[in-house]
Amino acid sequence: MEQKNVVLLFLLFLQSGQGDLLDNYVNTEGASLYSVTKKQLEAGSSEECATKCEEETEFICRSFQYHRKEQQCVIMAENSKSSTVIRRRDVVLFEKTMYLSECRTGNGKNYRGTMAKTRDGVLCQKWGAEFPHKPNYTPEKCPSEDLVENYCRNPDNDEKGPWCYTTNPEKRFDYCNIPECEEDCMHCSGENYQGKISQTMSGFDCQAWDSQIPHAHGYIPSKFPSKNLKMNYCRNPDGEPRPWCFTTDPNKRWEYCNISRCTTPPPPSGPTHQCLKGKGETYRGNVAVTVSGHTCQHWSAQTPHKHNRTPENFPCKNLDENYCRNPDGENAPWCYTTNSEVRWEYCKLPSCVSSESSPELTSSISTSVIPEQTPVVQECYQGNGQSYRGTSSTTITGKKCQSWVSMTPHRHLKTPENFPNADLTMNYCRNPDADEKPWCFTTDPSVRWEYCNLKKCSETGGSVPSSSALPQLPGAETPSETDCMYGNGKSYRGKKATTVTGTPCQGWAAQEPHRHSIFTPQTNPRAGLEKNYCRNPDGDVNGPWCYTTNPRKLYDYCDVPVCASSSFDCGKPKVEPKKCPGRVVGGCVANPHSWPWQISLRTRFGQHFCGGTLISPEWVLTAAHCLERSSRPSSYKVILGAHKEMKLEADVQEIEVAKLFVQPARADIALLKLSRPAIINDIVIPACLPPPNYVVADRTECYITGWGDTKGTYGAGLLKEAQLPVIENKVCNRYEYLNGRVKSSELCAGLLAGGADSCQGDSGGPLVCFEKDKYILQGVTSWGLGCAQPNKPGVYVRVSRFVPWIEEVMRDN
Repeated sequence: MEQKNVVLLFLLFLQSGQGDLLDNYVNTEGASLYSVTKKQLEAGSSEECATKCEEETEFICRSFQYHRKEQQCVIMAENSKSSTVIRRRDVVLFEKTMYLSECRTGNGKNYRGTMAKTRDGVLCQKWGAEFPHKPNYTPEKCPSEDLVENYCRNPDNDEKGPWCYTTNPEKRFDYCNIPECEEDCMHCSGENYQGKISQTMSGFDCQAWDSQIPHAHGYIPSKFPSKNLKMNYCRNPDGEPRPWCFTTDPNKRWEYCNISRCTTPPPPSGPTHQCLKGKGETYRGNVAVTVSGHTCQHWSAQTPHKHNRTPENFPCKNLDENYCRNPDGENAPWCYTTNSEVRWEYCKLPSCVSSESSPELTSSISTSVIPEQTPVVQECYQGNGQSYRGTSSTTITGKKCQSWVSMTPHRHLKTPENFPNADLTMNYCRNPDADEKPWCFTTDPSVRWEYCNLKKCSETGGSVPSSSALPQLPGAETPSETDCMYGNGKSYRGKKATTVTGTPCQGWAAQEPHRHSIFTPQTNPRAGLEKNYCRNPDGDVNGPWCYTTNPRKLYDYCDVPVCASSSFDCGKPKVEPKKCPGRVVGGCVANPHSWPWQISLRTRFGQHFCGGTLISPEWVLTAAHCLERSSRPSSYKVILGAHKEMKLEADVQEIEVAKLFVQPARADIALLKLSRPAIINDIVIPACLPPPNYVVADRTECYITGWGDTKGTYGAGLLKEAQLPVIENKVCNRYEYLNGRVKSSELCAGLLAGGADSCQGDSGGPLVCFEKDKYILQGVTSWGLGCAQPNKPGVYVRVSRFVPWIEEVMRDN
């Protein structure tokens, strides 16, 4: 047996990566560590703090947290693997990536993970222990090698990789099975590939993920923070057999990249199940029959259906025999069938939790009566919001809330068990710890928590559009002239000069009682740092603040009121929508007037035949094919504010159509000018238009509404709604779905299992998506292959493509 007996005392630590020092760190906003070994230092920037962390010699600095307003830096020996993470405002936690990583680069010389067993499963001996083996490499002899606990390391640069002394007296040392980091190679199907290859197999350069040119797409980096969609590097965000990218060639939308497989075993996949848990990606049972009773085709077979979901393309997904599996992130396990007429179907599996209902994956829809719900007034909170029990689940910057029972992406202690009286339900905004207002952990790995996008019940009006969207009328006050704030108050230029506790503010140019250098009139000449007025020079999501005249309180926030907006903002219903999950076939009956932009397009005799969307008091957007029956405006009329299709309520508005405008390039979209403006009130409110050419991110949950054919499901004659995810065109155009039929000016949305969809009579109606604090009209119901059929999502005109045309028609008419 080879002996580890060469002592290397002074190996230099090789830093990974080049360029920006912060590239070697993972940062999380709003997170702080409970640390024992630490130093508190002054630092003018996070980069300066990172330098201090790298230069520390008294202990190994594994993380630091930076307090920008205080200009303070705390460097620490611990990280989130070894210490508790706590929620803290205005702090950013930076952790060295190498100490979080459980993979190795090259021979693993820099591996700093926590694997502590040999490849044979034998527990490692602690590096500082003398038994059962007297070590040649110890923490004292090799201080730069991070020989802590009994973790696998490579202090002697062994070409075979990390190793350890074993607890087996008969075997002095052995190697550890540390998988390769996916930088130069890929494990499995490359779902976690982090490398920098940016060219396709045919030699096309990759398009940057944050670009929409030449190919518009829904894989937006900010919407997929866990997918590492950086620069134009090849990635696999959608369950393909290998990483790919959109190309810079206008004639080639996307292509796979040529990335070799790693030679070491992939990281352990975690526990597997013989029953359905979550989406069933860990299911390893032997069910091989679909919900309709079809026998599954073997994954390695290509008849009767040719496919690329093979064991070779998905080597880590246990595609054994013909057992139901979920290799590509579908909603549940599935298989190709042995029926040549049915390409694939989901499988029906027993749930792992008896109280947990399995997803309804059959194409048949429950016909049970769905009870009506009492309309809920648009939500707000009283006091500090500890009593808030609403269903808002969006933060102040528009991020989605993490479920309180989930530990991903953020581990925490704010669970229903620990706070039984806080009603920590689903991912709804709550205030379990008596903070100043409701908050939640976010689904963005880099932002631990944020306050929620809610207002106090005592506030009048609501959130206001950004300053760029505000009307500029002669003599009207601009945001800089008012003593209230828009948004986060970055443009606030009022004269409030006391904090929320009534403490006077310190002058921005003063250095007493608090010395500071970042936020001064000289360093921030455009931030309006006059006198001691409350300002928001750093864009703090909590609003304007100031340094205080209290020597024991560096800074605090100011109580600047939100500017009152117009009574009716676009996209903001006065009645909270039911937002029933996607199960207006198969949806649920909407709360009356909760979708106040929905209109009924009717013949002059009053028969409903299409839907539409009010986008301003005089204008309605609908589908062009709805107008094929007549080119005369007098043939149509519009009903606004209705909930029932037939027995119209007394307060509906009935308005004739004055003009028709069909999109000139023959897209399935048209504008109707009403003969008079609609009266905007509690039950008639326009939807908001998206920015031009905006692309909805893949998997965004959106909503369709209408009085269309319900195919025998409950709610005929009442306005129904359904929640549907957007499906990126790249996926929707796959052979098994719509096979290349979807144009770039269209978008798909639907449940691939079937069961919820728009249908005849819904055409022209809205597909709206919630963005931060309002509903945006992203689609016009256009066409589909049947209604609510499996594998055939609905297709909608992409409204953002036609915003310039819409605005031009409205302006000129």
